[in-house]
Amino acid sequence: MRLLIPLLLAALPVLAAPPLVTVSEQSGFTRTGRYQEVVELCDAFAARYPKAVRCLDFGTTPQGRPMKALVASTSGALDPASARQRGLPVVLVQGGIHAGEIDGKDAGFLALRQVLEGEAAVAALDKLVLVFVPVFNVDGHERFGAWNRPNQRGPVEMGWRTTAQNYNLNRDYLKADAPEMQAMLALVNAWDPLAVVDLHATDGAQFEHDIAIQVEPVHAGPAALRAIGKQWRDGVIADLAEQGSLPLPFYPSFVVDDDPSSGFADSVAPPRFSTGYFWLRNRLSMLVETHSWRPYPERVRSTRNTVVSVLEHLAEHGQDWQRIVRDADVAASQPDTAPVPLAFAPGDAVRMIEFRGYAYTREPSDVSGALMTRYDESTPQVWTVPMRDDVQPSLSVPMPGAGYLVPAEHAAGVAAKLRVHGVAFRELADPGEFDVQAFRADSQALSAGSVEGHQTLAVNGTWAPERRTLGAGALFVPIRQPKSRLVMAMLEPQAPDSLLAWGAFNNQFERKEYMEAYVAEDVARDMLAKDPALRAEFQRRLADDAAFAANPSARLEFFYRRHPSWDAQLGLYPVLRVDTAPR
Repeated sequence: MRLLIPLLLAALPVLAAPPLVTVSEQSGFTRTGRYQEVVELCDAFAARYPKAVRCLDFGTTPQGRPMKALVASTSGALDPASARQRGLPVVLVQGGIHAGEIDGKDAGFLALRQVLEGEAAVAALDKLVLVFVPVFNVDGHERFGAWNRPNQRGPVEMGWRTTAQNYNLNRDYLKADAPEMQAMLALVNAWDPLAVVDLHATDGAQFEHDIAIQVEPVHAGPAALRAIGKQWRDGVIADLAEQGSLPLPFYPSFVVDDDPSSGFADSVAPPRFSTGYFWLRNRLSMLVETHSWRPYPERVRSTRNTVVSVLEHLAEHGQDWQRIVRDADVAASQPDTAPVPLAFAPGDAVRMIEFRGYAYTREPSDVSGALMTRYDESTPQVWTVPMRDDVQPSLSVPMPGAGYLVPAEHAAGVAAKLRVHGVAFRELADPGEFDVQAFRADSQALSAGSVEGHQTLAVNGTWAPERRTLGAGALFVPIRQPKSRLVMAMLEPQAPDSLLAWGAFNNQFERKEYMEAYVAEDVARDMLAKDPALRAEFQRRLADDAAFAANPSARLEFFYRRHPSWDAQLGLYPVLRVDTAPR
């Protein structure tokens, strides 16, 4: 009997290891799988390669789905502490932030399998850690349909651009409203990747170029980081060109919508976008945009090639680049009198470039009434079009000497945002008086409609010295920290994606108290009688400003604003700058 049991066991069929092939690959890259496939493949990779792959949950979506990541390295470092201890560079590759643009999921799984099997980027995982998020926007991925991307060729069905709460995650990096983004930033804070790769497919016109590779720092950030950003971008573009792609170093969106003759302009995205965010943390980021009109098999292939190239370059240069990044962290923590660029725009310089397009016509449409562009994909054509890529800062602000103070009444909301981004701050235990700089708005403009669930605010004004009293519980946010540029992007009121810009302080700019007109009439007469200089100023304004002279309310407000009853805090930005750190 004892002999029979081993014989019986030997006769049992050996169960095959779980397959690591996606629905997409099985279909010849015409389809893409549902999210359950990601869950199963995550476990299957970890089971097949237990010493090289770890499957983890890093969050839960609003609809209750797990957010999956695969950590891959043949170095044995499969957690953040081990990666830091061994000094290994970490690269985060994410697909499906827009879940209809799902090339990155299928290409990433294909690349990962080939790398682990020694068919591509040989030995790269000995020298780095890959964190692969197949689908960032998980709930959007499961809003599955055949017409979710009408400007895109394949797959047959795909997910939706936004989350279940209708957030566009690639507009959420700095404001971090979505639970998915908060989970992603926690993953970023834990692993501190040297480089982040964000995989997309474009919208837009029809042309021959099949992929665009944008990297920052290239136009933004310290010179040493711009140099390695350009080296990385150019290296990946060269690899793709060798493999038959027609890669671009800019996002191919026309300056004038639907008009190819208007050409292109390059710039640095604001930090609501991935490539506009990570340079503020002194890290590399790459936006990969396959061209949506290329067939899905081609898009998956070029995205796979990009992922493999990224791993090869990070394996070769990652240690050197990581030292440069750490030096940038140290430099960002030091005092610096140079203004910090917080927004960018293409300069006036224009050069002509050759662009691989198709023959096209522009004719009046009897449907829309506008000019309509029609492309003839059977007739390739080289366009000579203008390019504006002399990118320059459009807003630069000096660093505060020590940092920022946030009054206690606003501390909870601001602290929550700072924590999400891993920004250092401390709470003041005692009240005190401080010499500060305060920003007062001279003018303000609210957005006409909702933007990502916010009414945005733009202000003009200046910082000026004041003496202010703050209660216990106020926050001090030091500027001398590696994320100093990110701090400024959040707290400088005129930065394009600041907390103020996203409406966090709109209530501070609303007028709540008034002086009745009949009261203001008597107040004005009294002020005119007592102050000849004021009377002269009023008369000049009447003579020089016809609109003012014709507006009774404006004439009365002229006096109200100069009266002691006027709200001195109206238009006062509550966050303050300080040149000396509080004790």
